[in-house]
Amino acid sequence: MTALAERHPAPPAAALCSPLAWHEVLSHRSYLVRFAQRRLHDPMLAEDVVHDVFEAVLSGRASFAGRSALRSWLTAVLKHKIVDTIRRRARFDPLDAIDASEDAAALAVESGEAGPEEIAEQRQRLQRTLERIETLPEGLRDAIRLRVLDDQPTAAVCATLGITEENLFVRMHRARKHLAS
Repeated sequence: MTALAERHPAPPAAALCSPLAWHEVLSHRSYLVRFAQRRLHDPMLAEDVVHDVFEAVLSGRASFAGRSALRSWLTAVLKHKIVDTIRRRARFDPLDAIDASEDAAALAVESGEAGPEEIAEQRQRLQRTLERIETLPEGLRDAIRLRVLDDQPTAAVCATLGITEENLFVRMHRARKHLAS
């Protein structure tokens, strides 16, 4: 056991289930629900995920070691539950958009891949962006070319251009702002 673990042993899962501790856990419910709603954009799903967090706490699957604040720990458990929910939902394509009157044999589930029209549109957008990069002032153009197009690390770009990191970030910001306008 580490020295930290000897000084601060983890409370047993049952300790969080005592009435006083459980009341403290439940006092964070509204914060957790709001956090989940901001991530999931679905109030009912957010409630379900927070319920899963409390279920994990009660069953002992999530154990509080006392190395952080209770709210931080509950938020971390919630984040993992949200990721699990998103992954689970991503496995299934929603079929809500299909009209029930269509012939069932003619239904085709769309894949997540882009079609030929989308690929052509993306290529045109890329070409326009590359052309706009060429119209940037030299300092901005060099910064965006080296850092984004050539994917060079920040230190290498700064050495090549003879500038500081802060100056590189300013140039990148200005270049992106110019490209967005």
